[in-house]
Order: sequence, then structure tokens, then C-alpha cells
Amino acid sequence: MAKFNRPGARPAGISPVLSEAAPTGATHEGGPGHGRSAESELWLLAVHNMVGEQTFYESAAERDSRFVQLVHEVAVADPVWFTGFVRWLRHGAHMRSASLVAALEGVRARVQAGEHGHSRQMVSAVLARADEPGEALAYWTGRYGRALPKPLKRGVADAVQRLYTERALVKYDTGSRAWRFSDVLNLVHASPAADRPWQSALFVHAHERRNERGVRPDAGTLPLVAAHGAFPERVHRDPELLLDPDELRRAGFTWEGALSLAGGRVDQARLWEALIPSMGYMALLRNLRNFDRSGVSDAVAEQVAARLADPAEVARSRQLPMRFLSAHRAAPSLRWGQALERGLQASLAQVPELSGRTLVLVDRSGSMSGALSARSDLNRADAAAVFGSALALRCRNADLVEFGTDSGPVEVARGDAVLRVMDRFSWRGGTNTSAALRAHYRGHDRVVLITDEQAAPSRLGTPDAQVPAPVPMYTWNLAGYRHGHAPSGTGTRHTFGGLSDAAFRMIPLLERGADAPWPWEG
Repeated sequence: MAKFNRPGARPAGISPVLSEAAPTGATHEGGPGHGRSAESELWLLAVHNMVGEQTFYESAAERDSRFVQLVHEVAVADPVWFTGFVRWLRHGAHMRSASLVAALEGVRARVQAGEHGHSRQMVSAVLARADEPGEALAYWTGRYGRALPKPLKRGVADAVQRLYTERALVKYDTGSRAWRFSDVLNLVHASPAADRPWQSALFVHAHERRNERGVRPDAGTLPLVAAHGAFPERVHRDPELLLDPDELRRAGFTWEGALSLAGGRVDQARLWEALIPSMGYMALLRNLRNFDRSGVSDAVAEQVAARLADPAEVARSRQLPMRFLSAHRAAPSLRWGQALERGLQASLAQVPELSGRTLVLVDRSGSMSGALSARSDLNRADAAAVFGSALALRCRNADLVEFGTDSGPVEVARGDAVLRVMDRFSWRGGTNTSAALRAHYRGHDRVVLITDEQAAPSRLGTPDAQVPAPVPMYTWNLAGYRHGHAPSGTGTRHTFGGLSDAAFRMIPLLERGADAPWPWEG
């Protein structure tokens, strides 16, 4: 009888997160832990690393130190991979601080090792917003002093030419920042871009602003800067100007600036209604509570809801699904509910409809209670529940289970709203992953675990041993700790990371026998 050429046999794909085949370490709960390649560990850590913030098992100092050590190792050993990684980390994963620290520490390691090339490109690749050159120099000088290696100086100068505009100046060059545009220009000696003749006047004005000389720019050369400077005086004479969207746009005032300038001089509902047409998607999502409290009309609220539910708007804004859950919990009124659910569903566009039977396990243990960041009101358990619910709803036949010390099914049916399913989750204590798998695996075609992987030891054996070897087991890592609960990278065991739905598209690839590349290589 054939041992291998049997019904259901399939080719094995390779996924990017590679680990040891057998455990050589331990999870933070004492269970068997699989170490990973340096690139894999760095990637999983980076997509969850809010620099300077602690997690359930690691202090901020421990986590940041491990991150920097991995960066130094990989940036020297494989600069091509590393350059693609930091570029994707900033522009694909939208991790500002982690990508900036990675790029600068990568430069530091390569300079110390006497390696040439790639460093300038690393720096320029992660500076995507006009306040980030100042962020980069603040980080570097705070750790290593004012002496800048040439690749760092040139990478920042490249970004300055690309990013410093009139609108950027009035938005980011403020007294609340230690590093002003002028300081950056003085240190990196950036020249105006050849195709931006107005940039020379902009740089001169940045120095004058920094030195508080009170010189107003020429309206013919820098019209937006001039209009911005004159606008507060005009508003003092006529506060109703704040209710004119065209005036605000011409003066380069953001919604934050307009609210600050208003100071209670105009009706709040009318002010918000004037600001809403020019607000970005993220700003709308974050201000639903303010719209309700100020009394924004139902007609304007309907316009906001239409934008929130528009799949094209969601795609452009690249919102994470958790943002919709946060907005749903913060909004006082019910008029946003359907729009937020539709926006959330649009943000999960890459979650595939998987055939066969799927077991989805969501980690609801205590270690998942840590906030996603210091500024977030959501935690890792919330993120796990959002993605687990979305996947279960998208699958043709899925069993959704929450687990911790014990485990139990979460009711989910076709047509359910993810935001409603979220209310059915509870807290489950410890991390008995093996017991949950043993209790709920019933011949499923695949298993998906959404967890921080810090499984406790079990008399049943490892989590991996609870699922038959031919059955794919996909782990979605939500924390980036050093050791994982299962092998990864080959055969039927794979680990993904990040807080977007992009990883789910790897499942059909791997089940067809195709290799799943790093996100920036696919």
C-alpha cells in the first residue's frame, strides 16, 4: 500500500519565517520554544515593536535591545534583504518608529563594520513624512552625538529635497519640536532640488522662522506660507472665515490647527461641518465622538458614513481593522454602526474564502491583554478576535474557538457582523494551547492560531503534536517574542506576523504548493 502517494497528498510550499525544526528554548510560560533565523525573528519583532514600550513579558529596554542587536546582525550580513525590509516596514506595515530605528541602527552597524553601500538608501527609504528627518536626527544625536556619518547625512538630505514643501513647513515646523527644519538643513547641508526652484526661498524662510526674525515670505514665491501667516489676524477680525473650507485650504490650515485657532469663537457644529470635507479618512474615523458631541447634522453625518463605508476610501487610507473597532467603541451614537462594519469588512479584503473545514483558535490569555501601543485603547486579544472572527465568517465551514486556561466555541454564522461577534469573546486566563487543540481539532482541513505563541508546558505534548502532520497549521504571531510554539517555514507548519490581513493570502498559496515570499518580494 502506498505510504505517500495517497488521496489528499499535496506539494509543500515554503514560507519566509524559518525556525528550528525541534525546540531548543522555552516560551515565556515555560513551554518548548522554537528559535528562529535572525531575519525571521527581526521581522516578527519589528511588525509589533512600538519602540520604547513594554509588553507583557518584556520590558521596553529588553525589547528595544533585542531589536537593535538583530538589526546590527542582519544589516551587515544581508544589506539587500535589510533595505527591502526597512522600506516595507515604513511603507507597507506603516511602522514609523520601528522602521526609523532599524534604518539608523543599520547604518550604525555598517559604518562600524567598514561596509560600504546601501546605507544612504536605507535612510531615505524610511523617511516618508516631512517631520521624520528631524525625528531621525533627534534619535541619532541623542544616542551617538552630532557627528553624522556621510550615508546618514546624504540619506536625510535626499529626504529633505523630497519632503520639504510649503504645506509641510506650516504643518510640521513648529515650536513644539526640538528639531526644526532649519536645524536639519544646517546639519545635513541639503541643497534645493533642481526641479523645485521655490525650495531655495523655502529653506531661507525656514532659517528666518527658526531665528524668529519676523520676516514675512514673499506671497509671490511662497503663497501658502504667506497666507498661513496672515490668516490668524484675518480670523481675529472675522471669525466666520473659519467656516469657509476654501479659506482654510488656501491658508494651509489643518483641522487641528483650525480648531485651535477657533478657540470657541464659532459654533462647534458649524466648524466641524466646514472641516469635514477636507479631513482625511483617519481623521474622520478618530473624530466620530466629537461629531456627535458637537451636534453635527444627520445630513453631514450621512456624508461621513458614506466615506467610511467606501471600499476605495478604505483601500487608499490603508486602515487596520482594529481602527474600526476602536471607533465603534468610542462613538456615542448608533448612526455610524453600519458604515463602520462595512469599512471593517473592506479593510479585510485580502482574507480569502477557504474551502473545506477550518479550525480558528483565538488566544484570550492574560498575556494578550497588553495594549497594542501606549496610545491605543485596544489590546492584542482584540486584534486576535477581529482577525479570527473575520476569517471564520469568510470560510465556507469554520469553527471559531477562544482559548486560554480553558477553551470554548464562539458562536458565528453567515451574515454576522464582526463588530457583533466581538461582544461574544471573554477572557480565559493562561495559555493552554495544546489542550485547546486536543479538545477542538476534529478532522479539520487546516488550523489557524492567532496568538502570542507563549504556550504553557502540557502533559499532552507540544501544540504542533496535536495536529496531524499532513494537516496545515498556520500560526499568526501577534507579539514577536523570541521563541515560538511550533516549527515554521516548511512542510505544513507556517508562522505569519503583522496586524493586517495580508498574511491570509499566503494560505491559498502554500496549499497550492507555491512558496510564500517576504511581503516586499511578492
